[in-house]
Amino acid sequence: MEQNPKSLRMWIIICLLFILGQAMENDRDFKMCGTWRHGNASRNLKYDLKTGCKEIEISANESTLSIEGSITAMCTRSSSIPLISNPLQNQSHFCVLWEPLLDLLIVQVNGTNHTLCESHGLQKNCCTDLSQGIHTSAALYGIVKGSTQGDIIRYDAMEVYRFRGDTINCKEKFCDEASQKHSGANMIEEVVMKSNKTGHVDLPCAESTIIEMKEGFTGLNFTLRTQTVAPNMTPSVYLPSCLKSQSRDTSKVVCTYFQKKTLFQRDSYDLLGGIVGLSVENEIIKNLPEPVRIRFHHSAIPPNHSRSCVSWDTRRDNEVTWRYDGCDTVKIHDTETECCCNHLTYFAILVQVEQKATVRHLQTLTFITAVGCAVSLVSCLVLFYWLCNRRGKKTQISLVHRGLVVAIFLLCLFFILTGTLANVGNETVCKMTGSLLHYALLSTLCWMAMEVFHTFLLIRKVFTSTLPTWIFYLVGFGLPFLLVGILLSIQDIYVVDIYGKREIVPSDDVNSSYRMCWMLENEKSLLAHYIINVGLLAVVVSSGAIMLFLVVREIRNRPDWKKIHVAFLSIWGLTCLFGTTWGLGFLDFGPMSETILFLFCIINSLQGFFLMLRYYALEQMKKKDRSLSDGSSSGSSKQHMLQTHEKS
Repeated sequence: MEQNPKSLRMWIIICLLFILGQAMENDRDFKMCGTWRHGNASRNLKYDLKTGCKEIEISANESTLSIEGSITAMCTRSSSIPLISNPLQNQSHFCVLWEPLLDLLIVQVNGTNHTLCESHGLQKNCCTDLSQGIHTSAALYGIVKGSTQGDIIRYDAMEVYRFRGDTINCKEKFCDEASQKHSGANMIEEVVMKSNKTGHVDLPCAESTIIEMKEGFTGLNFTLRTQTVAPNMTPSVYLPSCLKSQSRDTSKVVCTYFQKKTLFQRDSYDLLGGIVGLSVENEIIKNLPEPVRIRFHHSAIPPNHSRSCVSWDTRRDNEVTWRYDGCDTVKIHDTETECCCNHLTYFAILVQVEQKATVRHLQTLTFITAVGCAVSLVSCLVLFYWLCNRRGKKTQISLVHRGLVVAIFLLCLFFILTGTLANVGNETVCKMTGSLLHYALLSTLCWMAMEVFHTFLLIRKVFTSTLPTWIFYLVGFGLPFLLVGILLSIQDIYVVDIYGKREIVPSDDVNSSYRMCWMLENEKSLLAHYIINVGLLAVVVSSGAIMLFLVVREIRNRPDWKKIHVAFLSIWGLTCLFGTTWGLGFLDFGPMSETILFLFCIINSLQGFFLMLRYYALEQMKKKDRSLSDGSSSGSSKQHMLQTHEKS
């Protein structure tokens, strides 16, 4: 059966008009625009608005543009507004803007806004889905090129446009629309801001608290109001005083809590609890000198998972992208986390499977190190007693040795305590123990550097031995105190933990981790570790190796150097004294890494024991030399080789 081409085109046009009509009916907000053809005399805007949901009439004649009808939820107003007239102008462009969720109706005439109904909060039931009714044509004056949502209805002049509405749940429809768009969260905050209300604003998909910051704002700590979450699980927010702009008398802050994650869960992100959005009216807030603090309450996470504060900056990323930038994570409790952020946007807690670095033979190495530290602990006590009761106990070299012995004693003591306190002590005790262990490590490295420096002064005779001893003690004990103090102050200023409970996972059993009180694995702790710990260790090891080479070159031509045991004791004793054995930590790679790891733990944990043996060997050789010597200086060559750096 053949079909007339004109009839086919007619059917296509009818279908397109039907589709456009349906699209218009699905629009929640209403926008009707056109050109008002009028006379040259004075003109006015007349309106008569009532509550209900029947229809709205938009009409125009020679001198009056009228808005009449029953579509508002709370607004009942009737008046007339005189418009600016120009005798040379016989037409004006206008738009009628209706936002049913806000109960807000605005008429624009030649770019000037006239608010006929002001917003008084978000409306649950409202009149929307305005569809076309029966329109009335005009002869000369009226509305030409009338359009809705940008689609032309009629090109010719019309006297009256009529639109019928339906009552729906506006809040639910708005949330449905927002969930379909990537900028849905922004839509919600904009509508809340336009509601012209302070206090609590609730939607099915979000609940907002609007706070007005006035002159003299000194900061505010408050708990978000929400009806969908238990009171003990509701987030709290701290707004600093720097959030208030000095150039404005008042500013509004919108704090929105999103319990449902559909607006944000577009990828495989696992968010813990809800999302909090913060924004200031007509301002972009970033790089705050004092951070905003959002405290989340949530369920406990599995042991092999980590939690981090993240934010989604909608001005930077169109799609949902959670970033760690600008936020520090403070773990208050297993079920409580605080985010300290220097900007305003959307914040959440991101949960991820924690990929912890594993350590080979962790239990064996821990046992070896603990036994070695216990032996060194006793050895340091014995050695300190010998140094305090020997002849010449007040010489500078003896005082320098004593400083190193005390530092090694403290290092071994706190290392033995750290594992126990990490398991039985609270978070505060663990932070203190971690900082003390770090201080003892830095003090040990500094005293090794002082041994190298003192040997340099004596062997090379750059200075005399009259250099004040307090300088060595200032560097050995004072410099580590300063460094640890700076890290603790950073911890307080930036509200980020440097020290705390650290877990080390064995490669053979990832479920039985070893806990210790030490520096954490966050960004600032790792930065401090590489700059302070690794940097100081590199200086000590390199300078110790150079000094060892210089000492060996000084004594290698002496007759007793050819005796193997004398050469070995000389090199080994000075190697322990100068901290060169700590350089094994830089060789933990390649096929020999496991051997290097065991040697590192054995040698360095027994460092106090080796220093005691060195001192004992020196004393025995002194006694032997005194028994063989008749007063000549030739009998002290062995002692000279072992104690070259101690000559004065």
